[in-house]
Parts: sequence; structure tokens; C-alpha cells
Amino acid sequence: MKIAVVGSLNMDLTVTAPRIPLKGETILGHELQYHPGGKGANQAFAIARLGTDVTMFGCVGKDAFGNQLVDNLKSTGAETKWIKQIDQAKTGIALITVGEHDNTIVVVPGANSYVDINYINTVKDELLQASLVMMQLEIPSPTVQYVCQICHEANVPVMLNPAPAILLDQDLINQVSYLTPNEHEAQIIFNDTSALEDLLRRHPEKLVVTRGALGAIVADNTGHIISVPAIDAVVVDTTGAGDTFNGALAVALTEGQNMSKALQFANTAAGLSVSKLGAQSGMPTRAEVEELLKTRSDP
Repeated sequence: MKIAVVGSLNMDLTVTAPRIPLKGETILGHELQYHPGGKGANQAFAIARLGTDVTMFGCVGKDAFGNQLVDNLKSTGAETKWIKQIDQAKTGIALITVGEHDNTIVVVPGANSYVDINYINTVKDELLQASLVMMQLEIPSPTVQYVCQICHEANVPVMLNPAPAILLDQDLINQVSYLTPNEHEAQIIFNDTSALEDLLRRHPEKLVVTRGALGAIVADNTGHIISVPAIDAVVVDTTGAGDTFNGALAVALTEGQNMSKALQFANTAAGLSVSKLGAQSGMPTRAEVEELLKTRSDP
């Protein structure tokens, strides 16, 4: 196993509308679609689409949505045998409104709440065989802390995508190898309003900040700031773009690419993903990313 993802699996209920409604407002939408999602499943799907071995760890309900989510991951080559079906909870859902090239999201965790320490102990041996473990914050915080601890003790690198963002414990920050917030999330996880470049230099080669249309930025071990621009893209739906970025970044780093090349690879994958509706349906293949990379100059 090359990459392990411990995280959420949700069914995304996506409604398209002329714009995001205001508070208390009712507007007419265009269409309702069902798309497999959840940050964990999205990142695992992105990795599999890029041709890298990935195993998903998480929980779903014993319901139609849960079966669909597992089958969807299987279809792209991800290993799903460690996903647990929960009797007493329904599969997690995300309610997404897409309008004016932006979105709002409300997540109902459901079975994702059962990705707890007891569950991790049942899959621990498999998990620690990974070259890299990826997590997000759509599963219980004690689970995230526990996985970081056992991976740190076993010298298994961890990439944490801290979304939805909360203040992170310093011990946890020290234990992870890569943190991948956006600019807003970076201030929350450190409880620090310092200039972005100051935050990056305090956490060189660890803190990777995504900036939407501006791409991604990181500091190297000498304090030099590496900024890699996003690609030009026709935006249809930004849902899942961050998950595509994280999955692609994990692939590139586990393959031994340097940080600059890894960011370029991840930005290219993320840029391709926004051209279609749905978190997973727009995720590119390895061939698509490499073809577009040929047209880009080195950062």
C-alpha cells in the first residue's frame, strides 16, 4: 500500500442555482444531482485516478448511499475492504449549493462519527504499512490526534488537510509532515494573523497554503518562498478542487518529486478538476495531468 486515507465518506446532494441564496431567501434552482463525496473519499478517489495505490479507511451506513460510495471507490481502483458499515447510523451527506462559480456546503457526518479510536485500532496494522497517511477534519478530532501520534511513533509521514478548520494542538502540528490549509484556514489552525510568509517560514516544507486562483505557496528550508500559480481554467464547479490538490500533492511527494514540482503537479490536477460538476466526476487521470504539464513552464 502506498497511500492511506483516513477520513469521511459522504453523498453530496448538489443543487445548481443562479446564485447563492441570501439568509432567509428562497430561490428556484436548476437541478439536483447526487455525487459521491466526503473529503476523505474525494482524496482517495483523486489518488486512484492518478494511478497510485490507495486504501480508504472510514465508515458508512448500511444503506444505499453507503453501498454507492464504496462501489464508486472500487470502480477507480481504490482498496475499500477496510471501510466499515455501521448499523446504527446513516451514511454522511453534504448539502451543496452551486451558483456564480462558487458554493456553500453543509455536512451531516452520520457514520463518519464512528471513525473513532476503537475503529483505528482494528485497522492499525494495515494503516501503518502506508508510505503516507492522509487525513482531514471531517472525522472526530480525537481520532485525528491518535492517528498522528501512532504514525509519528512509527515514522510514517502524515499529510493533514485541516478542513473544516479548527485551532490545532501544537503537539499535533509537530507530529504531521505536511499541513495543507487555504489562507483563511491557516490563520484559524494557528490562531495567528501574522503575514502569510511569516507563517510559512516558521513551518518550512510543512505548511503548504492553497490560494484558489493564485495557486499554492510554501517556504523551503532556507526561508525562500515558493509560489506556484494556478492554471487557467473554465470554472464550472469548485467542489473537490482542494481535495484533488491534496491527493495529487500526496502522489507527487510519495514519488519523490521536490516541493516545487509537486505543487505544479497538484495545481494542474486541481485546475483540471473545476471544469466539471461534482467533486469526483471532474478529477483528472494521470495522463490528463501530464499532458497539460507539458505546456507549462517551470515555476
